Amino acid sequence: MRLCSIASGSSGNCIYVGSEATHLLVDAGISGKRTEEGLAGLGLTGRDLDGILITHEHSDHIKGLSTLAKKYEIPIYATGGTIQAIQAGITRGKLGWIDPELFQEIREDRKFTLKDLTINPMKISHDAAQPVAYRIGYGSRHIGICTDLGTYNDYTVECLKGMDALLLEANHDVHMLQVGSYPYYLKQRILGDRGHLSNENSGRLLCRILHDGLKEIILGHLSKENNLPELAYEAVRMEINMGDTPYRASDFKLTVARRDEVSDVAVI
Repeated sequence: MRLCSIASGSSGNCIYVGSEATHLLVDAGISGKRTEEGLAGLGLTGRDLDGILITHEHSDHIKGLSTLAKKYEIPIYATGGTIQAIQAGITRGKLGWIDPELFQEIREDRKFTLKDLTINPMKISHDAAQPVAYRIGYGSRHIGICTDLGTYNDYTVECLKGMDALLLEANHDVHMLQVGSYPYYLKQRILGDRGHLSNENSGRLLCRILHDGLKEIILGHLSKENNLPELAYEAVRMEINMGDTPYRASDFKLTVARRDEVSDVAVI
């Protein structure tokens, strides 16, 4: 199984997950052109895609969805609330037309299969209609993609245990956000329980799910204005090293996904 971030950040998100037989995108929040360029680097085209898994309806996760769907007629998997929100956006002219027949409704904690991959959506806390993260399995191997969560709890921890690779949000540095130019209401939204995960909280969540089989950790969905890749990496590394676990950050491959660069491919 392969995991690759085509783009990850507050300005656009598009993640590839696949096996030899099945190819999926998680979100389509960048232009169709950039998505196709990223796929080409993996030796794929839009015609190879078996589905697009949508986490939620915010524009940085769906802005390229109509282009891909119209061109390739790719099935779109999302919760009922997310589908309704996307369709409302189409009605208001915020998104191009998408054939309603392409939408496939999914539910939290109800597994479904696409060819040889098993997909298990999980609930997350974010200010969207019905947002989810995804755990994707191939046999005994599992990949998690979990961004856009303002907080986590025991349910989150249980869902993310046992992953072989994980792309996890490290959205902001709290100090940069607090002293930055964002208006007060937006700062409170980001810091709230339905906002985004800070670097430190990302590291603390990781400390609860680290295990010997975890091969790769990718930090994603970094804020352009309120974070730096180096800050995210160091903050998470320090949380792991100071955490009450037997592990050190050097025990794992820890990288940061960039908003404008395709990441290295994680193969598990």
